[in-house]
Amino acid sequence: MTTRDFLAMKRRGEKIAVLTAYDVLFARVVDEAGMDGVLVGDSVGQVFAGYSSTLPVTLEQMIYHAQAVRRGVRRALLIVDMPFLTYQVNPEEAIRNCGRVLQETGAQAVKLEGGSEAMAETVRRLVSVGIPVMGHLGLTPQSVNVFGGYGLHGREEEEGAAILAAARRLAGAGCFSIVLEMLPRGLAAEITRALPIPTIGIGAGPDCDGQVLVLPDLLGLNEGFHPRFLKCYAELGAAARSAVSHYVQEVKSGGYPGPEHTYE
Repeated sequence: MTTRDFLAMKRRGEKIAVLTAYDVLFARVVDEAGMDGVLVGDSVGQVFAGYSSTLPVTLEQMIYHAQAVRRGVRRALLIVDMPFLTYQVNPEEAIRNCGRVLQETGAQAVKLEGGSEAMAETVRRLVSVGIPVMGHLGLTPQSVNVFGGYGLHGREEEEGAAILAAARRLAGAGCFSIVLEMLPRGLAAEITRALPIPTIGIGAGPDCDGQVLVLPDLLGLNEGFHPRFLKCYAELGAAARSAVSHYVQEVKSGGYPGPEHTYE
């Protein structure tokens, strides 16, 4: 899969499936399931490291996880989230850091949050040196302290118009796709119709060109996290707890290892 494939899928009206991954084992599972895009998300800070937000995640951590995911992905388009303050300072630093990600991980694109004039200029500069960029609008988790939480965005007419303008700006700057997070369905649909590039929704309704979820959330591993937009396709948290409990019982009772697990 390439960025051109994403654009072609929008033109054909074919939905785009994207999931996050952070390690080689799940990356292999996701890729072999036929995923179109795999995002190494800075959500790794919350679901993998236990941070309360994405802000503490470093460039080195993202590179480490992206390298691991690359070893498991053969088909899907591999995209890497750029962490906080690795692309906002100035375009030159953004080029250096984003280029390093592509060079050291084998990823095919990066994802940046925000749609200001300054961010559009950064996107333009990145694309001009051969770095494909996915945008991200609506709820942008790296700005959680500005927003004061993780709620819905774009309900008010003025804010919705600003998000639509930002989406047009990013598309014009050269983004090949834009993630729309936590937007009302009507606004996300309007943005999707207005753009020549695909929109990937998360909490933005069914009218986007594709959808993305955080893999541990989808698998039921992030127990206690149940936002309205999330559908759990498995309950691996409960299954893992049961399996580990069974192991503990068998070790303590002497049931494991048995003769079939022992070398003579």
